[in-house]
Amino acid sequence: CSVTRYTCVMASKSIADAAVGEYIRQHVIPAGMSVKEAAKRLGVGRPALSNLLNGNAALSPEMAVRLEKSFGADRQKLLDMQAAADRARQRDAEKAVAVRRYVLRRPPDGAPG
Repeated sequence: CSVTRYTCVMASKSIADAAVGEYIRQHVIPAGMSVKEAAKRLGVGRPALSNLLNGNAALSPEMAVRLEKSFGADRQKLLDMQAAADRARQRDAEKAVAVRRYVLRRPPDGAPG
């Protein structure tokens, strides 16, 4: 894995996860509420929520429950969005995996083996 591939994978991660965080920022957390206040209501640290909203962390099932209980978010929709982001990131990461396919070689007829 080269630095270029690593950077490419990390960039796609941020884009995929940022979509989830941006959705939460725009559609779940009430308009005008600070990250600090939202984190307090969720019972998490401000850095944890900020990382999620900025695409630097993925949504955990626990955070989805907290968003549902605190702000009435659809937990399953949020988890489905995160799963889609994870799949997109994995597709991008697969391009960097270099392996050779195993091919079973049979001995010629009559050869011991």
